Amino acid sequence: MRWAMLLSAPALVLVAVVSCSLLGTGRAAESEEQDEAYYARLRNQMVDRFISEGWLREERVIAAMRAVPRHLFVPPSERDRAYLDTPLPIGHGQTISAPSIVAIMTELLQPKPEQVILEVGTGSGYQAAVLAKLVKHVYTIEIVTELAEIAKKRLSELHFENVSVKAGDGYRGWPDYAPFDGVIVTCAPTNIPAPLIEQLKEGGRMVIPVGETGVQELYLLVKEEGKIVKRAVLPVLFVPMTGEAERK
Repeated sequence: MRWAMLLSAPALVLVAVVSCSLLGTGRAAESEEQDEAYYARLRNQMVDRFISEGWLREERVIAAMRAVPRHLFVPPSERDRAYLDTPLPIGHGQTISAPSIVAIMTELLQPKPEQVILEVGTGSGYQAAVLAKLVKHVYTIEIVTELAEIAKKRLSELHFENVSVKAGDGYRGWPDYAPFDGVIVTCAPTNIPAPLIEQLKEGGRMVIPVGETGVQELYLLVKEEGKIVKRAVLPVLFVPMTGEAERK
């Protein structure tokens, strides 16, 4: 009888440990599902607000904004603010744009399923993720190597397989894959880089903030018969384009 008790006691402990382990896993999964539901609710509320305020009109862009989890593209300390309409710090002196600006710039680009887009200024990867839901492929360049590596890893983990990320200076674009159907720039040069215009297809569109800090304007450029038609859209505030843009 004594031997039976000695043998059964570890078994009881093992059963208890396994049960607790399974219970912990279940609670973790339940918590994760609750978090996702919570953030999805905030995201849908944000998009609904943008629709009512007139920032969003295109159904495909609306669907993309509803689908991409912005809270996963900001540092954990900022996640509770992810669906406020404000830029947020992402490290290295850079920010993720306010979601209303992402919505406006995306709609101005008029993305289509068959298109290939160049983005200059990957940041955390959020704008690229939104575009990836709308076009064939996104090529995106980030001058801060650490941010490029983080964005590349994050986009891969979230299964955005039609995004290519490169660390480098985006002033000269990405000629290996040019010309592009559209170019979107998420940092502000004082003048529009000529290489980006050259890499834009005939009929292509570029959305870019231009100007010194504090006096920037968001522009829409359209290439028509080899010439650029430029339209000012609204005043904005972006981080400056660094690297070659500063030297120019």
